[in-house]
Amino acid sequence: QLQLVESGGGLVQPGGSLRLSCTASKFTLDYVGIAWFRQAPGKEREGVSCISGTDGSTYYADSVKGRFTISRDHAKNTVFLQMNSLEPEDTAVYYCAADVHSGNCAIYSGMDYWGEGTLVTVSS
Repeated sequence: QLQLVESGGGLVQPGGSLRLSCTASKFTLDYVGIAWFRQAPGKEREGVSCISGTDGSTYYADSVKGRFTISRDHAKNTVFLQMNSLEPEDTAVYYCAADVHSGNCAIYSGMDYWGEGTLVTVSS
């Protein structure tokens, strides 16, 4: 059973930065596709970014392209989401999710495993 744990959320002013982490214990994330989703109050869940576990390819939603960067540290068994130039519209609970079976960079509701989420609040 893969258990994903997100961390790094918090309160940040507009224009600031945060780095979210997604890690797993007792399960290697090598070859696993990892995606980041977010859900703002009253809104549907949105796929933000993903990284392939097979070829390292990445994807970004238009709303975050150029501001967010997804990366993987194999030694730490962690996938990061570096978020820069944050805007109030980025306020949401951020979740990481895993595609274990294909390992692809994929964003869809039927991801194999989900974390509990970490709250990001962008406000002055």
